[in-house]
Amino acid sequence: MWLLIFRSPIRVIRIKKNQGKINLKRQMVRVKFALRQESVETKDMLIIYRKYTMGQATKEEMSEANAQFFDVIKGLGIGVFAVLPFAPITIPIAIKLGRLVGVEILPSAFVATDKSTDVTPKGKTD
Repeated sequence: MWLLIFRSPIRVIRIKKNQGKINLKRQMVRVKFALRQESVETKDMLIIYRKYTMGQATKEEMSEANAQFFDVIKGLGIGVFAVLPFAPITIPIAIKLGRLVGVEILPSAFVATDKSTDVTPKGKTD
């Protein structure tokens, strides 16, 4: 009887610890997919800009490339917060304040379009 009562809190602690690990792994996979998507989009942007210098890019391609360029700028802006002290605190605060005033400071690959728990980022199809 005492063994059962004693083991129960330890088991709950182990379960919570495992849930934390699983949540961390899930978040890291989301970041990995979002960074992969940003990388692909940035390569496409550079290809479109190369086509533009040769006079072969269409207006739709240029608008897509310019939107991705703004995403790169956003990523660089959030990178400034990453080198500041207390980055785990300042980055979420900056994101919340930006959304409060109506400005999205995260690149489009990191912004979820719906509240699902799917690990694939926006626009990712396999």
